Amino acid sequence: RPLTREEIAQRRELARRRHAEKSAANQGKELSEKSPSENISEVNTGETKGLNSQTETVTSKAVKQEADNKESFIAFARVFSGVVQRGQKIFVLGPKYDPAEALHKLSPDCSATDDLPLVPHMATCTLENLYLLMGRELEDLEEVPAGNVLGIGGLQDFVLKSATLSTSPACPPFTPLNFEATPIVRVAVEPKHPSDMPQLVRGMKLLNQADPCVQVLIQETGEHVLVTAGEVHLQRCLDDLKERFAKIEISVSEPIIPFRETITRPPKVDMVNEEIGKQQKVAVIHQTKEDQSKIPEGVEVDSDGLVTISTPNKHATLSVRAMPLPEEVTRLLEENNDLIRTMEQLNTSLNEDKKTHEINQKTIDKIKEFKQKLEQSLQGRKWRNAVDQIWSFGPRKCGPNILLYKFEGYKKSVWQCLENAVKETSKYRDFDNSIVSGFQLATLSGPMCEEPLMGVCFIVEKWEMSKGGEVLSASRQDSGECDALDNEQNKDTEDSHVAEACGEDKHQESNPSVARSPEKTNKPKAEVLLADCYGPFSGQLIATMKEACRYALQAKPQRLMAAMYTCEIMATAEVLGRVYAVLSKREGRVLQEEMKEGTDVFIIKAVLPVAESFGFADEIRKRTSGLASPQLVFSHWEIISSDPFWVPTTEEEYLHFGEKADSENQARKYMNAVRKRKGLYVEEKIVEHAEKQRTLSRNK
Repeated sequence: RPLTREEIAQRRELARRRHAEKSAANQGKELSEKSPSENISEVNTGETKGLNSQTETVTSKAVKQEADNKESFIAFARVFSGVVQRGQKIFVLGPKYDPAEALHKLSPDCSATDDLPLVPHMATCTLENLYLLMGRELEDLEEVPAGNVLGIGGLQDFVLKSATLSTSPACPPFTPLNFEATPIVRVAVEPKHPSDMPQLVRGMKLLNQADPCVQVLIQETGEHVLVTAGEVHLQRCLDDLKERFAKIEISVSEPIIPFRETITRPPKVDMVNEEIGKQQKVAVIHQTKEDQSKIPEGVEVDSDGLVTISTPNKHATLSVRAMPLPEEVTRLLEENNDLIRTMEQLNTSLNEDKKTHEINQKTIDKIKEFKQKLEQSLQGRKWRNAVDQIWSFGPRKCGPNILLYKFEGYKKSVWQCLENAVKETSKYRDFDNSIVSGFQLATLSGPMCEEPLMGVCFIVEKWEMSKGGEVLSASRQDSGECDALDNEQNKDTEDSHVAEACGEDKHQESNPSVARSPEKTNKPKAEVLLADCYGPFSGQLIATMKEACRYALQAKPQRLMAAMYTCEIMATAEVLGRVYAVLSKREGRVLQEEMKEGTDVFIIKAVLPVAESFGFADEIRKRTSGLASPQLVFSHWEIISSDPFWVPTTEEEYLHFGEKADSENQARKYMNAVRKRKGLYVEEKIVEHAEKQRTLSRNK
């Protein structure tokens, strides 16, 4: 039966008494354990005694305030089996803990009290405090049986976000909770006084532990970045950082909204929804020729968008084409991000001849399934054999972009771990990593506003190496073989060295022409290496591949991709029009509207760009007098339909938009905002007619 109010009040009073008795007992222990020097120091003259008592009261107050201000983390847990007891020593298993790997080092019967070797993602700790969570009160417990929820104190040094506690190392870890809210809005944080930086770092660590949805990063630039799920969550995290965790004044940057860059197929209609005919196509081609005139010399771009470019020393020529990936392929690559990263690690270990790395059969099955799904999605004449020709993914070798090779004389793919292919020994072997590195750099920062690419496929259709490049490759291989021979010779005895030296001397005396031949063969190689004043050949290939990818991307219609929120709004019929007005003002799009049965409340589902979401909740509440409440959750990336570089080309567009076409372009506005933030050049007119002067007052 449920407890009555009187019984609840009695139990609360009993808990308070117990707590008071316990604290009194602890104070008594502290007094009894005082050192004799402290007792002696109390016997003094009146003045000194008064001063001592004052300082003691001040310090005790300060200690008490510090104790009150100090916050401790309590882990929220549930007991699935057995009985949890205070003082028990147990294993703390992280989310990435693998029991199969751990049991190679440990025995299944070992306990946390034993002296154990180091195992990844596993630690041992003692359960200091167990609590019953009663509203705002915490009731101390000695033990908790299975099926109960409890609070555990003293785990802040062992658990970051979530963990599994067990008395056996053979226990598999529970999967961490999945949260719908994905962190998307980021801000850079710094203390107002530089001396407070250690407190900020400590505060951000505590915030990272306290909030499961927040991410704390240190960027390559050295900035401390906070990534949150939205505007309200961001404000809450900043308040907690100032008032609870860091307790210092902080400066916060403007919210950094991420974008992605991509390409699309050429449009079939113009900006006034007129079908592009032959005359318009001529105008568009004329416009693209003007754009191509900006491309520097030495770069050839044909009508299909194939870019041909050579390295500065003219030893290698690359032909690269960019194509948009189908939406389902981009989605598939995003979902299997972790699997692609695992594939890359396996391929790296195979290339380095590390046979110690055993491949799990479950992982192999997942990779096969992923390959099969890719083959189903990439169908058609232009994607024939594309899956087997995948050279790399990017950026960071695990992103939603693909690099393909379609030139002869080379065979290497990302599916090495499935095929156990023989190591490649062609002339391209020494420099293929340079091509992949150039692709990674190109996909990490696109040409529009240095944001990562998404849903783009780069195809290397030609890679020609001149004789000089082949000599460089051969010299690399020869040097590798020579190093291997030297290592073998070092293992031989001194006697064999002497014998070989004598044999070589005799051979040189008998055949002087043979002795001179190595000098002749080495001379052209040395000349090639010295004549190259453009730096290492591998570095030239990286830069050339990056430029080729950029120009190939610019030869196609470029678009920005914006992060989108799914917005769910509950509103009454009277304020429905105002809700729609706020959504349309902020580039939102209504997907669905339905009425809740038995009420006059409408549920509206819409999508809204993250860049337009700041102040959205406040504005919609003001406009509807609090009768509408939105809920925003990150959903997906969406292509912004407008072209950021659009200028009128057809007659209808000139009639509709005028010659200047200075109406607001949403994609250009976002692009220029990002470029300004990053300190890049922004093409905009500040003053158009500087020599003209307008008088505001009338001539009298």
